[in-house]
Amino acid sequence: QVQLVESGGGLVQAGGSLRLSCAVSGHTFNDYVIAWFRQAPGKEREFVSSLNWNGGWTFYADSVRGRFTINEDSAQHTTYLQMSRLKPEDTAVYYCAASRRSDVIIGTRLGHPDEYDYWGQGTQVTVSS
Repeated sequence: QVQLVESGGGLVQAGGSLRLSCAVSGHTFNDYVIAWFRQAPGKEREFVSSLNWNGGWTFYADSVRGRFTINEDSAQHTTYLQMSRLKPEDTAVYYCAASRRSDVIIGTRLGHPDEYDYWGQGTQVTVSS
């Protein structure tokens, strides 16, 4: 059974940094996409960033490009989201998710939460002004 466990959320002042971790276990496949989504109160879940585990290519939402960096430790099966220059509007619950669907792996439906079959429990990020 595939499990994703996030950690690293917390409270930070605007302009500060946090690093989120997503540890993946219980799988035997090598080709999948790991993505970060976030959901603020009263809003829909939105795509933040993704990484293709096999190829290493990455994508970012416009709202975080240049401030967030996604990377991996393949030996530990852990994906990280380094968040810098945080803004109050970054406040949300952050989720990591995994997908093996072809439309996600080739990039055509990266930002669609319903294309991801595995989800973590979420970690709260709060940015104070």
